[in-house]
Amino acid sequence: MKLDDIITILEGRVLTRTGTNDLEIQSCGSADLMSDVLAFQTEESGLLLTGLTNQQVIRTAEMANINAIVFVRGKIPPQSTIDLAEELSIPLISCFHSMYKASGLLYNAGLPDNGVVSIPCR
Repeated sequence: MKLDDIITILEGRVLTRTGTNDLEIQSCGSADLMSDVLAFQTEESGLLLTGLTNQQVIRTAEMANINAIVFVRGKIPPQSTIDLAEELSIPLISCFHSMYKASGLLYNAGLPDNGVVSIPCR
């Protein structure tokens, strides 16, 4: 799914000057714990939905093959986070949806989860 389609579905606002036109996203994960993000690292081009806005999110994305980040609940990261994302060519988007709703909208539109982590319920 094209990142521009994701932006439209989430009614998102692009926060970086990094181009989004041709970026293809193959899977998505949602997390606020960066250790969880590292656990679902994939070879595919991934999208992260998160409520965290610090620079650690960008550094984690760089390590986990995350190609774009969506901040949920209308969060806007500090300028230092935006600057780091632009330096690493990672587009940042903000949307007003909750993480739950944003995940559901993208799943319903056909964007699969990364399918890497499966934790059995007790």
